[in-house]
Amino acid sequence: MKNPVYILAIASLLLLSYGLYQGMVAAPTERTMGDVQRIFYYHVPSAWVAFLLFFVNFIASIWFLVRRNQRVDGLAVATAEVGVVFCTIVLVTGPLWARPVWGIWWTWDARLTSTLVLWLIYVSYLVLRQFGTGGQTPVLASALAIFGFLDVPLVYMSIRWFRTQHPQPVIGGGEGSGIHPAMREALMWNFAAFLVFAALIVFLRYRLEVAEREVESIHAERSVSPAEVRRNA
Repeated sequence: MKNPVYILAIASLLLLSYGLYQGMVAAPTERTMGDVQRIFYYHVPSAWVAFLLFFVNFIASIWFLVRRNQRVDGLAVATAEVGVVFCTIVLVTGPLWARPVWGIWWTWDARLTSTLVLWLIYVSYLVLRQFGTGGQTPVLASALAIFGFLDVPLVYMSIRWFRTQHPQPVIGGGEGSGIHPAMREALMWNFAAFLVFAALIVFLRYRLEVAEREVESIHAERSVSPAEVRRNA
């Protein structure tokens, strides 16, 4: 049980199960939107976790540019991949929530558009990492990740800076904002569950990334001919 994978896996299972109970059973039904509002307990935590993962990617990318540390670069790749997954959940659950409430699947307002742009930037980052060739690919990808993270504060503040279709924040939104305590509790339990689950996936993806790089390094060393070795000696 000392293996962090088992600890994170068990913690994820317990928290996700309890978060499901909190969101589907314990939390009261919202008066105007009804049960469809329960998507909130998955939509919002997914966004928060995606932002946190992109922040870790941002820090790791800066660190790589300064130190050229390959393990840190591997962490940047892992957090970007998992961050894109959670951002995808946000973009899927948002329209599912919006259709019965707003009457439309999508509108090009500041919050929704900036979130889509954020997703596209990090998908571009992953495409660059996957198909880029040459030694400068990690450097270019790190620069793109640093640029991409600048959109995160814009996504977060868009409903404060612009008039949007998206609801105003219910936590930290100032006077008049707020939610029922039971709803807040369900939200925070699901945030904790998604955060631990994301940590598990990032940890597994990071270990895989490190192993892949070690294998590539071994293959590269074995592909060097004896003549090249003598010439470089």
